[in-house]
Amino acid sequence: MKFTDESDEPCWYAIHTHPHQEERADANLRTLKIDTFAPKLKERHFQRYTGKLFYKTQPLFPGYIFARFAGPTMLAKVSFTRGVNCVVNFGDGPVPVEDEIIELIRSRVDNDGCFIRKENFKCGDKVTFTNGVFKNLTGIFEREVQAKNRVILLLATLGYQGRIEVDSELVQKAS
Repeated sequence: MKFTDESDEPCWYAIHTHPHQEERADANLRTLKIDTFAPKLKERHFQRYTGKLFYKTQPLFPGYIFARFAGPTMLAKVSFTRGVNCVVNFGDGPVPVEDEIIELIRSRVDNDGCFIRKENFKCGDKVTFTNGVFKNLTGIFEREVQAKNRVILLLATLGYQGRIEVDSELVQKAS
């Protein structure tokens, strides 16, 4: 692999990791004083039999992380770091990821490094529960509850119509 641009200016690159070794590659690159970005996705799950809530964290881009380094001088070190499979390249060499793309992703990541996945509902949208005791039931979105990450829905079932307040992560727009 070679670089078409021989400048020693640090750029962001996509790093392909070995399977399930995103955290290992991230930690090892940081020990080399390389700036890394490994966004995660926190998903809410319910235990099948007890109904208990738990969170599962996984990479936002399974098998990939981002690293910022000076390509020509650090490529060999990065490529042979434990957990790293290769630096993503096209043709003659690694292709930098634009800073704007990294900043866009970072703007949607919280302090824990987890991607904030928020669906924008409009009043009157039909929504479906994805988890919990109401799984697969549908309701009508009314409004968001400020600073709680919760929403109020109008739920009509078995001849009863009522409003309930639920966590916004439990519902998605119905198709």
